[in-house]
Formats: sequence, structure tokens, C-alpha cells
Amino acid sequence: FSTAIAITEQPVSVSVPVGYSFVLRCRAQGHTSLQYQWFCQYQSDCRLIPGATNEDLPIIAEQTQLYTCRVNDLHRNVVFSDWVKVEVHQCVARGLPPQLWQGEPVIVLNPSEQRVELGQPLQLQCAAMGVPAPSYQWYRNGNLLEQQKRKKLRIAHTKASDSGTYLCCASNSHGEHWTNAVDVHVGEQSQPTSLCCIPPGVRCKIALLVGNNRYQHHPNLMAPVRDVFELRRLLELLGFQVVSLLD
Repeated sequence: FSTAIAITEQPVSVSVPVGYSFVLRCRAQGHTSLQYQWFCQYQSDCRLIPGATNEDLPIIAEQTQLYTCRVNDLHRNVVFSDWVKVEVHQCVARGLPPQLWQGEPVIVLNPSEQRVELGQPLQLQCAAMGVPAPSYQWYRNGNLLEQQKRKKLRIAHTKASDSGTYLCCASNSHGEHWTNAVDVHVGEQSQPTSLCCIPPGVRCKIALLVGNNRYQHHPNLMAPVRDVFELRRLLELLGFQVVSLLD
């Protein structure tokens, strides 16, 4: 019967530094005793893992691979767990002590500033480690971008309204972490060499905004990021040239 075996705990995807040790878990219930067998897939090569016949699969991270667990009973009923991804990062973020890491998100790749012509594609990319693997959410000018929930933000045909300041939040059950904020310029000419382009004789109003949401002895804050975006808009309406700095 298809319901003879039920998986009660699926393995979960992780994103970890190379050399990191962890365990993939699979749990199932059935009417008879159950047997487990783990498989891995690298690129298009799927293979059985010799000796991996327990509910738990210990792994030392070496390369990015997919894993699944087959569960069967004495009546030849078989089910497979979800495929999960073990993403392995070859370089660890500076200052991360692996022995103290509890799986909270750690940004290992920040997006970079982009200049694109109108109608051309835009791509921003970030990456984070985490156990379980982090989920992603992109923002522009402090506003959530509903459809942008992957490591790579893609806009096939840019519009002038796509210009702005972008950043991404990586989160899992242990918390969240934010990338650096970067500016995207769509259809804009090169910036003038002078910070103030107001004609001579006219007073130039410049505002410097600093928003810090990463404190050594305090959880990350969201408000400073949003406040900087909002204040920047208001000050620009008042004729200020604004320089915004985050963290």
C-alpha cells in the first residue's frame, strides 16, 4: 500500500563551509521494521552511498551535492524522502568561529553596484551559509520585492523605476542577516566628478545619513535601514544631495 510507510521527518537542506560536520536526518513509520538507504547526486551522477543504512547520515562537507533517503519495509513497499541540497562554500566569512557557529545565517557573498541601460537585464547576487539553508528576500529602497526570493535577483528588462538601493535578507530558524546595501543605476549617465553640481553662487545642501543595524552586543535591527531610506527620500525632496551609509 502507498501508505504502508510514512516519512515523519524529512531531511533539510543546509548551506555550510567546506569541512563542516553535520547530520542529515530521516525518520519514517511503517507496519513492519524499516530499512534505510541514502543516495547522493553530483551533477547528473546519482549513486548509492555504501554503508549509509541508518536514519542519520553523518557528512563532512566537501562539495555541493543533492541527497535523498530510500525507506523500504519487509513487504517491498518503498518511499523516498525529499531531495535536499547540501551547498558547500569553499571560503568561510572572516571572523566566523566554526566551533561556535549554531547555524545562524552568515553572509558570504554581497551584491555589487550595477549600472545598466534601459531595457537591459539586471542581475544581483548574494549568498549565505546557514543550517537549515537560509531563505532569501530582496528589498529596493526599503520596500519588499514580492517576487524576488532567491539568491539571484533577476529583472529581464529594466525600467527607470528599477533604479534604487538594493539589499537582501537571509533568514532561517536561528535568525536573519542582511547583505550590504548597493545602488543600481538604470539609464543614468556617468556621475559628475563634483559632488555638488549646483551652479556657482548657490548654496549646496548635502546630508550624510548613517544607519547602523549591526551591533556587537545587540541583535540586528531593521529600523535603521528603513529610516535611512525614508529620510533620504524626504531630504532629496527638500533639495539636499544625500550620501547614505549602512553599517
